[in-house]
Amino acid sequence: MQLELRHLEAVCRIAEAGSLSRAAALLGVSQPGLSAQLRRIERVAGGELFVRGQHGVVPTPLGKFVLSKAERVLREMDALAAGTRAAVPHPTLRLGSILLVLTDGLFGHLERELPGHEIEFSIEQSVTTLTRMLGAEQYDAIMYGEVAEYEVPLPDGMAVRTLIPKEPACVRVAATHPLAGREQVALAELAEETWLSSAEDDDGSPEAMVEACRRAGFVPRFRYRIADRKMRYDLIATGRFVSLSQPTSPYAEGTVLLPLAGDPITGRIRVAWNRAALSDDRARLLYRAAGRAYLDGVPYNTFYRSWWASRPELHPNLD
Repeated sequence: MQLELRHLEAVCRIAEAGSLSRAAALLGVSQPGLSAQLRRIERVAGGELFVRGQHGVVPTPLGKFVLSKAERVLREMDALAAGTRAAVPHPTLRLGSILLVLTDGLFGHLERELPGHEIEFSIEQSVTTLTRMLGAEQYDAIMYGEVAEYEVPLPDGMAVRTLIPKEPACVRVAATHPLAGREQVALAELAEETWLSSAEDDDGSPEAMVEACRRAGFVPRFRYRIADRKMRYDLIATGRFVSLSQPTSPYAEGTVLLPLAGDPITGRIRVAWNRAALSDDRARLLYRAAGRAYLDGVPYNTFYRSWWASRPELHPNLD
């Protein structure tokens, strides 16, 4: 038997997981099957790679040596796969995203950063769907949001970079709403409102919303989950509903965007990509296009323009 890439991957997953059972779950195999495979790998390596104990497994000195070489080989294979794809004159960039405001202006920036490149772009309603399709190599890269402390789990082999580390949520209300003329509102002042939410609910936003409202002394009342942005805006304009919104959201007739006092709900925007499908250079250009598309929306909101200008540490590095 000779060691293959799948064997090196198994050794790395065992070390990362800290136990055979967790590693088996990550690899999609049975624990007895993984144990048998590890024994075969150890015979080829010439000794035990892990010490097995009641709290999991720990690499032996030989295991640490094999791990260091395995990680290097796997990184080189990722680089080889990305490099060969990048060597194609203009490989198609397969990009997925949830409905972030920055996607509205993304296309122009992508054309400037990646001139002549064919781009497939899709909007998904679920972060879970995005990450699943990224892991299945149906997307090369994805853009998504995370709310509060929630972190989206990514498949193995992915790189991730934070585009916007902190963004305060605002509330969109009808232009005729009694609070519409205020410079900002406290979340508690919206206790009697009926809320609309977007269709995606796996980015931590429902939990963050409920927790923020709990701290404000009430339980939010939700009515509809609507994916279509224009439909949400039209319903809000009737005065029957309110909704959380990104501060970079553009003007929508019949509605206004109000800051929430104290930033009770914040999120962030991230870009993730498959290292085997996207070179570091193309990932950098995608990140820069997304950052510039985001900055295009900052002037829409007078409050946010000031908030953003006072926090240069949050600005993306687009050099």
